[in-house]
Amino acid sequence: MIQNAVAELVKYGYVTGLLEAEDRIWAANALIRELGLDDLTEEAEARMFEEDTTAEEARKKLPAILDMLCDYAAEKGMIADNTVTYRDLFDTKLMGYLTPRPSEVNREFYALYAESPREATDWYYTFSQDTNYIRRNRIAKDMRWLAPTEYGDLDITINLSKPEKDPRAIAAARNAAQTAYPKCQLCYENVGYAGRTNHPARENHRVIPIRIAGGDWCLQYSPYVYYNEHCIVFNSKHVPMKIDRSAFEKLFDFVRQFPHYFVGSNADLPIIGGSILAHEHFQGGHYEFAMAKAGIERELSFRGYEDVRAGIVKWPMSVIRLNGEEPDRIVDLADRILKAWRAYTDESAFIFAETEGEKHSTITPIARRRGSRYELDLVLRNNITTKENPLGVFHPHAEKHHIKKENIGLIEVMGCAILPARLKKEMADLKQAVLAGRDIHGDEELGKHADWMDGILKKHADIREQNIDEILKKEIGIVFAEVLEDAGVFKRTAEGQAAFLRFAESVNAGLLA
Repeated sequence: MIQNAVAELVKYGYVTGLLEAEDRIWAANALIRELGLDDLTEEAEARMFEEDTTAEEARKKLPAILDMLCDYAAEKGMIADNTVTYRDLFDTKLMGYLTPRPSEVNREFYALYAESPREATDWYYTFSQDTNYIRRNRIAKDMRWLAPTEYGDLDITINLSKPEKDPRAIAAARNAAQTAYPKCQLCYENVGYAGRTNHPARENHRVIPIRIAGGDWCLQYSPYVYYNEHCIVFNSKHVPMKIDRSAFEKLFDFVRQFPHYFVGSNADLPIIGGSILAHEHFQGGHYEFAMAKAGIERELSFRGYEDVRAGIVKWPMSVIRLNGEEPDRIVDLADRILKAWRAYTDESAFIFAETEGEKHSTITPIARRRGSRYELDLVLRNNITTKENPLGVFHPHAEKHHIKKENIGLIEVMGCAILPARLKKEMADLKQAVLAGRDIHGDEELGKHADWMDGILKKHADIREQNIDEILKKEIGIVFAEVLEDAGVFKRTAEGQAAFLRFAESVNAGLLA
């Protein structure tokens, strides 16, 4: 009976803390109105008040409850099409009735923050999942593993949590009236927004207002959670991304307030940006990536900044790490390095600051705390293209596109591969083809993996059903490490590292000027 599903949803809201005891009848009435029902049966009302379910048990039941309610809505014609897009719009509307107002959320967060920043973010992360803004059941579908490489264990993920759009939803979105509200999916105006076929519903979305470097910003979590407590910190105004001195100041101000989180910014140029460039934002979280664990393989010294430890990180991309007690000193040196890099040209290393008036160089910065010290990684980026590499010279090269073709953004810079969903099926089919001894060179779908697989078979003569899955995972990790090497502006060769040192010396020369 549909009324019982309503009761179970209200009970879920109560046991997870989204609703207070006195909110239950109010929430039930809102839900039955939305579902076109006239009443709540005595049986359903009694079920709603039963104390027989723990929060963890309720969380496991939530997807099935929402599916039942969406099925009913589809049967009654309340959903335009029974597809993922329309079901998401509808079940988010239902969850909105369980979600506290922004002012209530903010009061709870800051009451906990007064005790401990970590307590506040722990609560808010759980809250963002309990409202189904982060859909636990979909995140659980993502494939994740660690791949050992010479740079440490890289995080490999195949993103299966973002649902593919149904062709009918795509057509509806194309035909829908165009609107600039909200301007993008990061804007504050998304809070409580009903959504549409070309913009996700956000009735269950709440953000935390914070002050960063004197400006109004907001904290939220990513609905796709590529790593633990994957947060997004965004400017309350819709202003474009910009990497400059103020960006470094903002990053350090954030980790000062949330010392258990790292935070970083995508680059502010196309190709190497990897994110929404139209809205200033950072990404952070409670996680340590392989790059953060990587050590310094060559120390650097910058004149006048001897109090700041500096060095080149042992990493496939080109990273300068700065570490010190005083964040202002690190910011000052980072700003000088950024300005030097933006203007730097070294034709022998194919580094061009600009061509035909188009600027190519910027930095991907990542900040963190190390006890009482502050640390900033500066990843040197360049987006120049050529006829041979139209997607970017410092971009995954063509022979690796069968695994990874997309831009290398902040998350991947740090050592977490976000690979396309197609790979799950392709790896399963590839496994069967290899075990059957089938030639895949002419295969329409698997042919793109043929040369790579030939190399794997030469390396692993004993490949069999018991070990093929682990071998494929390890080899995908190796490809990702090579992808990051492609994105490195100074290659990990004697010539490349000599070029890296020339740039460092150019920074020093500028400090003397």
